[in-house]
Amino acid sequence: MTQPAPDRILAGIALRLLAIFCLASMAALIKLAESRGAGLVEALFFRQLFAIPLVLVFLAAGAGLHTIRTQRFGAHLRRTIVGLIGMVFNFGAVILLPLAEATTFQFTVPIFATILGALLLKEPTGWHRWGAVIAGFLGVLIVAQPGSAHIPLSGAAVGLTAAFLVAIVAILLRQIGQTESAGTTVFWFSTLSMPILIGPFLYGMQAHDPLTWAILVGIGLVGGAGQIALTAALRYAPVSVVVPMDYSSLIWATLYGWLLFGMLPSPYTWLGAPVIIASGLYIVWRERLRARQESAALAEEENQALR
Repeated sequence: MTQPAPDRILAGIALRLLAIFCLASMAALIKLAESRGAGLVEALFFRQLFAIPLVLVFLAAGAGLHTIRTQRFGAHLRRTIVGLIGMVFNFGAVILLPLAEATTFQFTVPIFATILGALLLKEPTGWHRWGAVIAGFLGVLIVAQPGSAHIPLSGAAVGLTAAFLVAIVAILLRQIGQTESAGTTVFWFSTLSMPILIGPFLYGMQAHDPLTWAILVGIGLVGGAGQIALTAALRYAPVSVVVPMDYSSLIWATLYGWLLFGMLPSPYTWLGAPVIIASGLYIVWRERLRARQESAALAEEENQALR
């Protein structure tokens, strides 16, 4: 098996970093729109609506628009429902919490993915991973400081629920990805969201000034661009290589929080975030090691069969 060329690995990393920058920018725009009177449903609606033309351009320039055809409409519908609920909690965490803290809670996704993978997919999970899971939740306790007024418990609960739902979406995408391309999945997620969101959007739609409308449109365009970059990054580099780039979002969240809202992460966040990040990186490393071991074992079996 040929190894990917170094320039492709670098391209994958660069695209992932671009995606994380876009998604961090989207989070800042969501919080900015909310501060100007825009509601959660409006942010959700514009996020999905203006992502559709970007996804269509991405598909047209790549695999072709014919790839939107699917035989798994039900699977896409389930992914859309879970994804939308997860997006509600994700956007809600951004609104309820400072940007850096909301971003830090998202770093627990690999932790929840490990738990769900073991429980639902029966994936082998040894004491190394469970130790990383425990360490990660200790980091969450450091950041959240239960019982103190540092972070509202409701905000922490919303942030952790968002991460949990993102982990469920990851499992659904793993199953859908066996037959569907990433571009097809992104298209159906955005498109199927429209009939669900249009009613609440029209019911709660408000008048805004031109800048607020522009910010809402920006949420969709920047979020869609980030989603496309996430998808494209996996063309050039393995998941285990690009996922660690996700932690760069804390840099952007801290910068946006300071520039736009005059807020910096608390000392508890600076202490707990490295613990959560380290646990996530360790889980990613163990996943990569397990994949290599399985590949080596499979190659050995094939060699034995040929002898």
